[in-house]
Amino acid sequence: MSEQQASAKTPVDFWFDPRCPWAWMTSRWVLEVEKVRDIEVRWHIMSLAVLNESKLDELSESYRETMSTTAWESVRVVTAAWQKHGADILGPLYTALGTRAHNEGRGLTKDVMAAALDEVGLPADLIDYADQLDFEFDAELRASHKEGIDKVGQDVGTPVIAVPGADGEQIAFFGPVVTPAPKGEDAARLWDGALLVASVPGFYELKRTRTKEPDFSNL
Repeated sequence: MSEQQASAKTPVDFWFDPRCPWAWMTSRWVLEVEKVRDIEVRWHIMSLAVLNESKLDELSESYRETMSTTAWESVRVVTAAWQKHGADILGPLYTALGTRAHNEGRGLTKDVMAAALDEVGLPADLIDYADQLDFEFDAELRASHKEGIDKVGQDVGTPVIAVPGADGEQIAFFGPVVTPAPKGEDAARLWDGALLVASVPGFYELKRTRTKEPDFSNL
């Protein structure tokens, strides 16, 4: 094995919708893991609006309204930023958006999105994509979403992470869903456990009922 191969970081592909507080929590965990394990996170867009567009009739009235309208705004802006300025902007932009929307409880308003764009040095006019119904980068958004869903299956939401399995092939999961986001060695142990179950052929699911709301107090 070459020195370059020996020092290569473990890739972790992470699909997120910026609206989802649970995806935000998981994203802060995986960034904590970057500090204590030799991994590299690669960010990708998925969309709750795309995920739910074929089953709107099954949703509550308020959630259906959100999925039909405002749920598209932030993913359009983030997708446009990605297409115009490259994939490397996704992580910083997600952090700028999520800190305001989730940690500060401000939601993903146009003002929040504009402030996040400004923080990471992106053009202010990217906000115009929020209301672009005939979205210029719709095909790219849907392709990114489909890539994540194809890896994990249909019965999931966001986040989706993909990690190396036993034979090197990527294994994708929904989650881990956790609150608050683990820090330090707690984050590392959860990561080690995720790799462990990914290495077991035929492993699919662990789950229990959520009894707490997202806790952003340590972020």
